[in-house]
Amino acid sequence: MTTAQTQELDVQPTPLALLLLGREADPRSERGVECPGDLPSPSDPDLVERARAAKEKLGDKVFVLGHHYQRDEVIQFADVTGDSFKLARDAAARPEAEYIVFCGVHFMAESADILTSDDQKVVLPDLAAGCSMADMATAEQVAECWDVLTEAGIAEQVVPVSYMNSSADIKAFTGRHGGTICTSSNARRALEWAFQQREPSTSKVLFLPDQHLGRNTAVRDMGMSLEDCVVYNPHKPNGGLTADELRAARMILWRGHCSVHGRFSLESVRDVRERIPGVNVLVHPECKHEVVAAADHVGSTEYIIKALEAAPAGSKWAIGTELNLVRRLANRFAPEDKEIVFLDKTVCFCSTMNRIDLPHLVWALESLAEGNLVNRIEVDKETEAFAKLALERMLALP
Repeated sequence: MTTAQTQELDVQPTPLALLLLGREADPRSERGVECPGDLPSPSDPDLVERARAAKEKLGDKVFVLGHHYQRDEVIQFADVTGDSFKLARDAAARPEAEYIVFCGVHFMAESADILTSDDQKVVLPDLAAGCSMADMATAEQVAECWDVLTEAGIAEQVVPVSYMNSSADIKAFTGRHGGTICTSSNARRALEWAFQQREPSTSKVLFLPDQHLGRNTAVRDMGMSLEDCVVYNPHKPNGGLTADELRAARMILWRGHCSVHGRFSLESVRDVRERIPGVNVLVHPECKHEVVAAADHVGSTEYIIKALEAAPAGSKWAIGTELNLVRRLANRFAPEDKEIVFLDKTVCFCSTMNRIDLPHLVWALESLAEGNLVNRIEVDKETEAFAKLALERMLALP
């Protein structure tokens, strides 16, 4: 891509993008680092048995967490499945487990380390399993944003609310500045709490790092207008906003998004309605606002699963979320004659979530079974303290 094309697309090249191609590490990034040791071959016919044997050898010393977006070959070895926050809490509820093997992505493993005891060790089978959304807000960029808000004279009116899908650094920033964390299922409660922390007539929220969840919650769930929301672009001077625009806004949305949910379009919704008469369109709130507005149902991953569990036999559903989960749900409910399809005609996995495959899981479990601690995720104490403060504020939400 040429420099001119990069500028036209408003994308700033970053050396972090090169990490996936090399064997370097950036501990403040969600992106990749090397995986030491030799991985088993993906074609090894004994991988399933090797994973089972290593897990059995470890016994109660290991607790395997599997995010809903993981591959089937990995999820079969999970002791519990769920979304990122549920899994982090499940890990904290197992103090007897010396090793927490998190089959998910980097920010999830960080959250597990924050919530578990110092004696427990969190392992991510592939350290290159990051999150592009989390990478869209770095600690340095957010600190600069706060300086912009301060210069505009509104920082004292702003409460940060950060999505669970953020790095430990961003969670710590949120804790330091009196804010809270949210999930896709409690975002409205978090925003209502945040607006109550300042003078009601002038209070504002800085929502990180997913602009779509912030906008959808504010407009769809809380009755704000699109004009109440502005988007702060960290790659532009002053976020691409004037001081007057910042002062007038109620929601200051970080310019971030999920690479999977962001691909669904209004055309996807219209197309599936034409192809499947009577279909129910159910999407995740990380989707774009126009997609959410056109859908029949909107909710978190857990909401999606429960909605399909409660759906009548013979019903038809188009789901706007990660493909591994959609395919798993389609297979699960096929015997009940529920037709479940992916919302977009072009299938799309979460590429970083899919980095956790069976060879990486086998390598991690066998290493632990041999007494070798690998790929440990450890958040430094100061960051952990402030990040935990923000998480505890979320846990205290009414």
